[in-house]
Amino acid sequence: MRTVTGQPRLTPVAEAARLKRQADEAGALRANLRRRKAQARARAEQELPAQPSHSHPETT
Repeated sequence: MRTVTGQPRLTPVAEAARLKRQADEAGALRANLRRRKAQARARAEQELPAQPSHSHPETT
C-alpha cells in the first residue's frame, strides 16, 4: 500500500530501522565535520608564525 505522497508505507520494524540508519548517518556526518574542522585548525596553526599574546610590549 502507498501513502498519499506515493511513498510505500513501512512496517513499524522497517520504519524503526530507517530512523536508526538516519540517526547513525547524522552522527557520522557530525563526527566527520568535527574532524575536518580540527584538521583545518591544525593546518592554520602550522601556517601562521607564533605570535605573542599581547600586541604591545609591557612597560614597567
